[in-house]
Amino acid sequence: LMDTVINSLKERRDRARLGGGQKRIDAQHQKGKLTALERIHVLVDEGSFEEWGTFVEHDCRDFGMEEQLIPGDGVITGLGRINGRRAAIFAQDFTVFGGSLSHRHAEKICKIMDRALELRIPVIGLNDSGGARIQEGVSSLAGYAEIFQRNILSSGVIPQISVIMGPCAGGAVYSPAITDFTFMVKQSSYMFVTGTDVLKTVTGEVISPEKLGGSHTHTHTSGVADAAFNHDITTLLMVRKLLTFLPDSWNSPNPTLNSSDSPHRKIPALNHIIPKNHQLSYDMLGVIKHIVDHAEFFPIREHFAPNIITGFASLNGESIGIVANQPLSQAGCLDINASRKAARFVRFCDAFNIPLLTLVDVPGFLPGIDQEYNAIITHGAKLLFAYGEATVPKITVITRKAYGGAYDVMASKHLRGDINYAWPSAEIAVMGADGAVNIIFRQHLNDPKKIKQLSQDYRTTFANPFSAAQRGFIDDVISPEETRIRLIRGFAFLKGKQLSNPEKKHDNLPL
Repeated sequence: LMDTVINSLKERRDRARLGGGQKRIDAQHQKGKLTALERIHVLVDEGSFEEWGTFVEHDCRDFGMEEQLIPGDGVITGLGRINGRRAAIFAQDFTVFGGSLSHRHAEKICKIMDRALELRIPVIGLNDSGGARIQEGVSSLAGYAEIFQRNILSSGVIPQISVIMGPCAGGAVYSPAITDFTFMVKQSSYMFVTGTDVLKTVTGEVISPEKLGGSHTHTHTSGVADAAFNHDITTLLMVRKLLTFLPDSWNSPNPTLNSSDSPHRKIPALNHIIPKNHQLSYDMLGVIKHIVDHAEFFPIREHFAPNIITGFASLNGESIGIVANQPLSQAGCLDINASRKAARFVRFCDAFNIPLLTLVDVPGFLPGIDQEYNAIITHGAKLLFAYGEATVPKITVITRKAYGGAYDVMASKHLRGDINYAWPSAEIAVMGADGAVNIIFRQHLNDPKKIKQLSQDYRTTFANPFSAAQRGFIDDVISPEETRIRLIRGFAFLKGKQLSNPEKKHDNLPL
């Protein structure tokens, strides 16, 4: 009798694993996409996945749905290990009703999200869905809202990662928008609130799904997605990589990464990286890779607002978040998109107690009517606010320009920077020498020789790190080649830092 029951269980399990059937699995493969179960097996450590809700079925009895019952109901949920650490996972199965979200489907996702919050472990959602299951009407919409509510309550408590591996439209896009990181797959995933057909009907606009909400749009133009990769497998492996830099929860210890890179390594190349002509640019990414362990840097929103760099690295085996102006793009100016991008990254690092390194070469905020009309004041204040409220260890290195309000915003001593270094090449002033002289000595504008001399005098007096150092705003002027050594020492001294903000319900971030 027991053998019969066990065989029946095996048959049921095999049926569940087939999802929508072999024909639909083949169709998924023909599109170059993995199935939900295959994706999970790539994501987790081998043999570690424990599935929950294998035999859940929908309870819809309208439109002939009672005759279409498939175990699992279009989503696989469970717990697994990634790099040896626990994680909660849900993966929508496009082979079952197009991965559409039903009431039961949503219940499964909510259950695994609740468990992730209880266990204080990351939650990863693999999204591949046609949206709300229309046959269930408002019940499916209610399911989305239940997921959103859990995203909100989990925010800042556990890392939440969304991977868009197919369509994600309508209400479904708001869950990824709330989560901490969103990855996409090139040419096979897209996100939009309103689909192309509805757009054509309502506004008359004709556009392809790829152009409207494909990976290039969201990684380069909107900034909705943090990164996009060529294939399902690459994308999932990058999720594994990202998790190596993140703790399990806000009050879990930060991960320690293996590093054989010497903490005493000098970098002579950095002594010559700043051009003699202060008008010329250089690659700040090169500076970062010289400093961090094994030149390994994990960029976040690499192609969106490239005038600022954000991402993770390790320093002497310790995970850190890095924000850096990029002189190669718009001279490293802060604009609306750069401010938004960096502010969100700083707030994530602060929420999860990841120390922050800020590398500064900023000539100011980007001027222009378009920037002013689109609220650069409010958006710039987001970054200012994020740095000012952050209580994690913060070390700042000014490599060259730090002008005006942008000097203040970029983790200055005045925003509770713990250690603020400058290279000898640093220019800390209200504005550049030429602009300053044109205002201060307006009466000499008709004398180019005099103006040139005055500009040189201003640069000698103000455009250096020592004026700020004399006032205690810079803790030390350091040799560029010693930057790695000083940063490692600094972060080691700051470990265990205790700093709290005034008691409140929550702040009122300038959204």
